[in-house]
Amino acid sequence: MTLLRNIGDAKSLVIHPASTTHQQLTPAEQEETGVMADYIRLSIGLEDVADLKADIRLVVK
Repeated sequence: MTLLRNIGDAKSLVIHPASTTHQQLTPAEQEETGVMADYIRLSIGLEDVADLKADIRLVVK
């Protein structure tokens, strides 16, 4: 499995910073930078709001 990240794109993105953008840091270093193991990052793009809400409902229960 490959973890890809494309922050700043026109498409929306949901990532887990601890295992993607901050994976090179130790857990202690991640916490120092404000990244917690249970955080996710939402980068909202140009999709329709109703579509985004529907997608989020699929993963957040």
